Amino acid sequence: MTTAGATKVYTKAGDKGKTSLIGGTRVSKAELRLDAYGTVDELNSVLGLLHAEVTSDLAVIQPRESDSIASILNLVQHNLFDVGSHLACDDILARANLPCVNSGQVAMLERAMDAYSVELTELKHFVLPGGARSAAVAHIARTVCRRAERLCVRLDETAIGAKPEETAKIEGAEVDAVVIQYLNRLSDYLFVLARHLNRLLGVDEPIWRGKS
Repeated sequence: MTTAGATKVYTKAGDKGKTSLIGGTRVSKAELRLDAYGTVDELNSVLGLLHAEVTSDLAVIQPRESDSIASILNLVQHNLFDVGSHLACDDILARANLPCVNSGQVAMLERAMDAYSVELTELKHFVLPGGARSAAVAHIARTVCRRAERLCVRLDETAIGAKPEETAKIEGAEVDAVVIQYLNRLSDYLFVLARHLNRLLGVDEPIWRGKS
């Protein structure tokens, strides 16, 4: 039962495995472009979980750190929404008018990493994903981010490697360099954040021991 005037989420337009890009182009849901922005959406969802875990772990014992990290994660989630709209548009001219990440947002992640690293011990061993719950979720987010980055690189290379006669078929498949740069830096940030969270919570980092 629905209330009067309620908007239905389902449209049935994708029941045959097709969907619309920004601009209206109908494509298969199996296309690389959809895999790329779908993975960015997956990353955004994991960051929502990370936000909740950080708040749960730190809000009482480290309220300032909790607020600071939560603020960064919230901004990153907004940025990833912009990245998703960028990837969901196959028209170069239309995409130029859509919001996207920029070098300033890349620099913001770098500053945060630099601030965390001041208190971290020198990394002399490979770190295993884990430790505190929030740190473990940060590692999950990091791996999803790496997958999103790989897909964006592949999407970009699909266009770069196209033969002239095929260009029209994939026009606009290129990904702005700053998008790939942002995802690359974000994965680094999530790795450093995981270490930072374990330190704040007094949890030893799981270290790969190699052969005993």
